[in-house]
Amino acid sequence: MHLIRFLKIISVGVHYGLEEFVLGHERFGVLRAVIAAFSFWRTLTEPRAVRLRRALEALGPIFVKFGQVLSTRRDLLPSDISEELAKLQDCVPPFPADDAMEILQRVYGRSAEKVFREFSAEPVASASVAQVHLARLPEGTEVAVKVLRPGIRAVIYKDLALLHAGATLIEWLWADGRRLRPHEVVEEFAKHLEVELDLLREASNASQLRRNFENSRLLLVPRIYWDYCSSEVMVMQRMHGTPVSHVDALRGQNIDIPQLARAGVEIFFTQVFRDGFFHADMHPGNILVAPGGAYVALDFGIMGTLTDIDKSYLAQNFLAFFRRDYRRVAMVHIESGWAPKDTRVDDFESAIRAVCEPIFARPLKDISFGRVLLRLFQTSRRFNIQVQPQLVLLQKTLLNIEGLGRELDPDLDLWETAKPYLERWMAEQVGWRGLVERVRREAPYWSTILPELPRLVHQVLARQAQSRLGEDTEALLDAELRRNRLLVAIAALLALVAALLLFAR
Repeated sequence: MHLIRFLKIISVGVHYGLEEFVLGHERFGVLRAVIAAFSFWRTLTEPRAVRLRRALEALGPIFVKFGQVLSTRRDLLPSDISEELAKLQDCVPPFPADDAMEILQRVYGRSAEKVFREFSAEPVASASVAQVHLARLPEGTEVAVKVLRPGIRAVIYKDLALLHAGATLIEWLWADGRRLRPHEVVEEFAKHLEVELDLLREASNASQLRRNFENSRLLLVPRIYWDYCSSEVMVMQRMHGTPVSHVDALRGQNIDIPQLARAGVEIFFTQVFRDGFFHADMHPGNILVAPGGAYVALDFGIMGTLTDIDKSYLAQNFLAFFRRDYRRVAMVHIESGWAPKDTRVDDFESAIRAVCEPIFARPLKDISFGRVLLRLFQTSRRFNIQVQPQLVLLQKTLLNIEGLGRELDPDLDLWETAKPYLERWMAEQVGWRGLVERVRREAPYWSTILPELPRLVHQVLARQAQSRLGEDTEALLDAELRRNRLLVAIAALLALVAALLLFAR
């Protein structure tokens, strides 16, 4: 079976002329000429990126999904290929309704008719890993039921093995193969698929995002009905709305389109800088607009997370970049620990300036945040800086948000929209609000440590007293006791200040 699948991949690759990706090096000039001589039966008029996209679509849903993930690695791929692969969408025929019913029967131990008041056998959406059916719970609540494709795990694992074989081939044949780290890209793809193959994990992602935006006027997230969920089935609230790409229909509903575009940017930066947890697959197919103008998020298989260090890095980089403070951009990389400590700041600053300064020849509203990050990543590689996977995912999401925002409102000024959130976040981190927040987070730990300080001090002093000999033991003990009493008093004072700050909020 592996051999048959491998031969099919080879035949599709030859049909679309993908051998040029492998045989592009001059050492294969003769072999390339031989293949060209026997390729009279095909006509290759389309650009290489288009042919690659069409080949992935011909190979099936798993390769389409791989192309989507590959498009996020814009720090590794040529721009023409990454931009073309970003156009890949899951257009997969649904699997038979009988298979869906069989899965529900196995998961629930009874038929779908006995679990739901109503269940539509005709799916409303179908993708590479799962498809969605509409239903009603026994009490009448409208829900969407996501069902994993039968046998999808076996198909994925076989194709992953072939992708790893292809990665080895790329490293062996292509001079730049190792630099592109194809095995790492395949592993990243496998990690994304592992999440999407477990619908309980997707449900938990949705639940977390809903909790983060529980009282938001900007973003609606479906409720998860946990009693009906398993690793193969996910049941969530049915959401009503208009696809965000249907701009004319939204105008017909009197939706303020420029405000909708600004709200999308606000949602993104709120997820990133307030929560450090963001929806990383925000293409138009996963977004609806509710009648009141709020966004509706769908499909939570790919989510990104950011640490406080990540958030600080991003905020400082954006602010420094738009102030043209390239030295600060270089220093942030080194201070964050992502650039080697021996990196020459002046060389790194000069490289960043050479790449980024031409951007400011354009109006500020036309500058792409996503492309700013991409250029920084590409420059960073020259200084042996490994770009963090979560930032690559964020950069891809930011490009999606930018594309969506400017499709809605071509005059959207992303910098003016985002700047208040960046500056507010920085103020909260380095100002008195940040201090109060850190004290609030640490106060519960202080409350358990402070009562134990006298006993801990006594134990330390007792051990020191036992280990010392000589006439000065008592004098030293008195000095240590006085010093540690002072430490205890200082700690108690800090605890009192913390309590006052907490009650003052």
